[in-house]
Amino acid sequence: MHPIGRVVRQDDRVFLDIFPEYSQALDGLTGFSHLWVLYWFHEHDKPAERGILKVHPRGDPANPLTGVFATRAPVRPNLIGLTACRLLHREGTRLEVEGLDARDDSPVLDLKPYIPDRDSIPEAYTPNWVKRPSKKSG
Repeated sequence: MHPIGRVVRQDDRVFLDIFPEYSQALDGLTGFSHLWVLYWFHEHDKPAERGILKVHPRGDPANPLTGVFATRAPVRPNLIGLTACRLLHREGTRLEVEGLDARDDSPVLDLKPYIPDRDSIPEAYTPNWVKRPSKKSG
């Protein structure tokens, strides 16, 4: 796997600094209001944490012990994060985004445009713990 860039947090702003060799791959992206960002949970890249297969979602012991594939927990066999976020601005290979939960310096693995009629699933459902307010993130 080869990162295509890095997350940069400056004050309350979030940027994706895409490596120059991928600049042509950004052409046409500003025609979309939102995009999917796939990134690496680099701060959790520890062999022991890759072996954790069950967690209490959101780090809340009140939530049921749940398989990591049924959560958004950063501990998992492959540390790939996925967030849909708003694309605010592009300047060269720097993209300003809103709503990205990746940490500073996280390697960016890929970008994909958010396409509402394909990415929205109106009939989707979730377990009850998802609907409760979160006490912790995770």
